[in-house]
Amino acid sequence: MENRVYKVGVVGATGMVGQRFVSLLEHHPWFELAAVAASARSAGKTYEQAVAGRWAMPTPLPECAKSLTVLNASDVQAVAGQVDFVFCAVDMKKDEIRALEEAYAKAECPVVSNNSANRGVSDVPMVVPEINAAHIGIIPAQRRRLGTRRGFIAVKSNCSLQSYVPALHPLMADFGVKRVLVCTYQAISGAGKTFATWPEMADNCIPYIGGEEEKSEQEPLKLWGSIQNDRIVPASSPAITAQCLRVPVSDGHMAAVFADFERKPSKEEILARWAAFRGPAQELGLPSAPKRFLHYFEEPDRPQTRLDRDTEHGMAVCIGRLREDTQYDYKFVCLSHNTLRGAAGGGVLLAELLAQKGYFA
Repeated sequence: MENRVYKVGVVGATGMVGQRFVSLLEHHPWFELAAVAASARSAGKTYEQAVAGRWAMPTPLPECAKSLTVLNASDVQAVAGQVDFVFCAVDMKKDEIRALEEAYAKAECPVVSNNSANRGVSDVPMVVPEINAAHIGIIPAQRRRLGTRRGFIAVKSNCSLQSYVPALHPLMADFGVKRVLVCTYQAISGAGKTFATWPEMADNCIPYIGGEEEKSEQEPLKLWGSIQNDRIVPASSPAITAQCLRVPVSDGHMAAVFADFERKPSKEEILARWAAFRGPAQELGLPSAPKRFLHYFEEPDRPQTRLDRDTEHGMAVCIGRLREDTQYDYKFVCLSHNTLRGAAGGGVLLAELLAQKGYFA
């Protein structure tokens, strides 16, 4: 990567994930926050005015953002003209998001998206940098389709699978993961809420999150897929079935995982693979990458959401309770921070990978 700092915009900057992007950019060594954009009702205000009374981050509003004038997210040229690329975290209908992100890409402004609208597009890379960094190699094909020179869209995967897919990944090659059952217990910040804005969630659990189970079952297969003839072809296995529940937790998605293997490993083999695993994000020394991606806890009551979600600045995945099962080969529990590793932090890490590989040049 050339030695430069990129000017960055956040589209959808007033929402929960947009706020997280803004907070993560405050002291970033490669990226400088240069523009914030949101809906028409926020446009024209300073960012400080636009988020007054609804700043949901645990850290104070960054000084670098306070006086920025919020632009209208739909004024693509105005935003694109001020930045080298944008993070997108808008709250709109899927077809509207897809159109907006394509408009930015066609304005020669690369888009790193937290949204799901373009995840199913076959030439849009959906990347967890430790798992499938090579998928960014599809970008030249996408540029040919869009007719762009530097504009493109890259997305991060759904927050619900960021906890358990990284734990399965190091076991795939040697042992062949055959089928997976997963139940996720997801924090309210995944819905863009806090307990102050969603008091109904106190002392409550909702056994339904719209679209989440389908994403949890299908998106891992794209992550484990391969580039063929200018498209990403999803893997055909493992077979995954999921149930997703909303639980009264502020941040942190937990997953209870059951897995069968083509060749059943020993518990020691699984723990060794987890301990040794390093992905491209670690090999490249990306600024937001955890030093160690997978942390295994020996204690029977760990990982715990409140104690462990911030491991390695919320960018690591925590695992525990690995044991043999009566129906599946093994079962275990995973935890990841859903607005850091699962959302904005994962987006920043993907942008670091793209920058390091020269895609913003």
